[in-house]
Amino acid sequence: MKTGHEQADGAQLALRTEGITRHFGSMAALSGVDLAIGRGEVVCLVGHSGCGKSTLLRTIAGIETPDRGRVFLDSREVSGPSVFVEPEARNIGFVFQDYALFPHLTAEENILFGLKRFARAEAREKAEAIIARVGIGHLVGRYPHMLSGGEQQRVALARALAPQPGIVLMDEPFSNLDQGLRDKVRNDTLSLLRALGTTVVMVTHDPEEALSAGDRVVLMRSGQIVQSGTGYDLHDRPVSAYAAEFFGASNKLPGLYRNGVVESAIGRFPRKLEVEEGSHVTLFVRPQSIVLSLEHGDLPARVLHRSFHGEIEQLQLRIDHLPEPLQVRSMTRLPAGTEAVHISVSVDHVLVFPASDSP
Repeated sequence: MKTGHEQADGAQLALRTEGITRHFGSMAALSGVDLAIGRGEVVCLVGHSGCGKSTLLRTIAGIETPDRGRVFLDSREVSGPSVFVEPEARNIGFVFQDYALFPHLTAEENILFGLKRFARAEAREKAEAIIARVGIGHLVGRYPHMLSGGEQQRVALARALAPQPGIVLMDEPFSNLDQGLRDKVRNDTLSLLRALGTTVVMVTHDPEEALSAGDRVVLMRSGQIVQSGTGYDLHDRPVSAYAAEFFGASNKLPGLYRNGVVESAIGRFPRKLEVEEGSHVTLFVRPQSIVLSLEHGDLPARVLHRSFHGEIEQLQLRIDHLPEPLQVRSMTRLPAGTEAVHISVSVDHVLVFPASDSP
C-alpha cells in the first residue's frame, strides 16, 4: 500500500505529519496519519464525507489540536506533545469553502486584513502586488455581496497569498461554483499557484477534481490514508476495492482464483494474488474498458438497453452465466436496432480483489 510519505526523491519538505490522531468524543476523526509534502507540490486530499480530510487540513492549520502526533512546517515543529504554534504564526494561507470574506469590508480591505502584522506601507505594497497578480484590480472597491462566486473565490485566494505564506490550504474551494465556472476558476487558480511555486494542500470530495488537479492524490477513509500517488496511480492501480470504487463506477463480477488464474463469466485472466487457492474474488471492470464489436470479440452479448449521451453511448448487455447486466460506455456508435454484439476485455483493464474486500 502506498502511504502519504511517498513523494519525489530529494524533495525538500514543506509539510510533514507524524502519527496525527484526533478524536471527537469516541469517534476517531484521524488515526495515526503520516503525510509528507514537498515544496511546490499540489496535493489533493480526497474521500467521502467524514473521512477526516478537513480535520487533517484544520490540524495542519492549527485550528484543531491533535490528541497525539506532530506537525512540521519547513522542518519546524508547530504541533506536538509540548509544542503548539498558533495558526497566525504558522505562515499558512487558508481558503475556506465559503471564502469567509468579511461582509463589511471591501475586497481590498479584506486582503489588507490578512496583512496586519506588517507595517502599513509594506502591507499596501504586498496587497497591490497580489491584486495585480491575481487580476482583481477592478474589484478592489466592491463589497463581497457585490461579487460573483468566482470573484469572491479570487479575492479569498488573494487574501491567502498576500502574506506570502509557505503553504496554502484550501478546503473545498470550488464546490460553491457552477460546474462550467468551476473548471475555469480551478484551472486559473492552480496555474497561478504553480507559477508562484506555492505548496498547496486542497481538500475535495470530487474524484475527478482530485485526479485532474493534484500532482499527488491522497485518498482517505475512516481517518486514515488508504493510498497516495499520482492520479494515474490511484485510478489505474488502486490497492483496494474501496479505492477502485471511489475513482469510478465498475461492473463487479464474481470470480474464482485457481492455479494463478481468475476464472469468471467474462473470461480467464492470469493474475498473481495473495489469496488462498480456490478463493472467491471480485473482478472490477470499468464500463469504458469493455470493447464492443458487431462481429469480432471474445464473448457474445445481447443489448438490453442503450442510451445516447453525446460523445458516448451507455449500454446494458446480457452475458450468459452473468447474474447482472453488464454496463458499458462506448464511443462506438451501433446501428439502430442492434441486438447482438461481441465484447472483449483486456487483462490489463481487469482489477481483482478478494471477495471480502468490500468498498
